[in-house]
Amino acid sequence: MKVQRLTALLALLLGLAVLGFVLAGVPETGTAPSGAGTAAAAPSGSTAQPVAPSTAEPPAPANPSGLPEVKASQLPAEARQTLGLIARGGPYPFSRDGVTFGNFERILPRKSSGYYKEYTVRTPGESDRGARRIVAGQAGEKYYTPDHYNSFRFIIEGK
Repeated sequence: MKVQRLTALLALLLGLAVLGFVLAGVPETGTAPSGAGTAAAAPSGSTAQPVAPSTAEPPAPANPSGLPEVKASQLPAEARQTLGLIARGGPYPFSRDGVTFGNFERILPRKSSGYYKEYTVRTPGESDRGARRIVAGQAGEKYYTPDHYNSFRFIIEGK
């Protein structure tokens, strides 16, 4: 019994060693090319300084739809709360939040299936999800509908 365990352990260690040698010869994926992200050497006598990478937030997406626009700050408080949940990745109060929005009305720009996700905007006084939603595209664009997909407005987010 002890010999079988020892043999199995040795086989496992040998397998891990072989795997280590194989992986050591495989280049990493997703790494920056050599020299990327580093400043080039400045010519002799130059006063150029290396440029630090930007830590600013990426710009908000432009309105790709041509639909009317609304500033996030002008949305109902419940919609602003939903925008916050989307930014944090949840948790969402309704099980249907984050499901694929089909765009069957064809009001939003046509995209491949699964591109848009929908999120509930609570409606005071409603016992169910109500009619208000935010629909978010994979590129970061967001739309507000107060009337269950009959109309949409592109949300302008920002400071």
